[in-house]
Amino acid sequence: MTTPVLRVHNLRAGYGRAEVLHGIDLHADQGSVITVIGPNGAGKSTLLNTLMGILPANGQIDLEGDPIQSLTLEERVMRGMALVPEKRELFGTMPVEDNLLLGGFRQMRLANPHWRDRMDEVYTLFPRLKERRLQLAGTLSGGERQMLAVGRSLMSGPKVLMLDEPSLGLAPLVVKEIFTIIERLRETGVTIVLVEQNARAALAVADYAYVLEMGAIGIHGPAEQLAQDPRVIESYLGAAKRKEVA
Repeated sequence: MTTPVLRVHNLRAGYGRAEVLHGIDLHADQGSVITVIGPNGAGKSTLLNTLMGILPANGQIDLEGDPIQSLTLEERVMRGMALVPEKRELFGTMPVEDNLLLGGFRQMRLANPHWRDRMDEVYTLFPRLKERRLQLAGTLSGGERQMLAVGRSLMSGPKVLMLDEPSLGLAPLVVKEIFTIIERLRETGVTIVLVEQNARAALAVADYAYVLEMGAIGIHGPAEQLAQDPRVIESYLGAAKRKEVA
């Protein structure tokens, strides 16, 4: 039996004395896409921030079998964790290409002589970024900024890529493009943890899914199975899905 790339056991975290996550268990295998869906305020972004080391936590977090819960944010980045936050956090006054180069910091620190070659891989995945490589990041469209945020994280060569609400605020056609890219990312071997309010799109692209409610995992299982679960349909997929299943 292979060791999961990411394994989380009894994870508890919050803000001050207010506990937001209550004993979270989850795992992700190499090259898989797992998604965490749930209502606003369920703790989805808190989960990603905790895994990244932004928030203190109790419990076990293993990366490739090694515990990382005591590591700092910077140490987790060097070990191969990457987070694309909901707000993207780009350097708006810098060109696209400079934003990408900054993303290569981990590979540069690891003394990888070919770290700049990852730029070509990112441009192959996102041709629009190559077209706009000299354009200031702050002048990009919403979809292009999301592509740049993902591309910058890929420059680090992550083992686990965490995406926080990648479809937020984007037009439907752009959302479809973003999820197509997530499917293509699976082929690169990177493990993806996807937090997303668009439950239908998330379940369509994921291998395994977790439903987070009130800071605890309520339901989990293969994404295809959860997409047919009456509880998930009722709460997250809406009337259109109920008719389809019927």
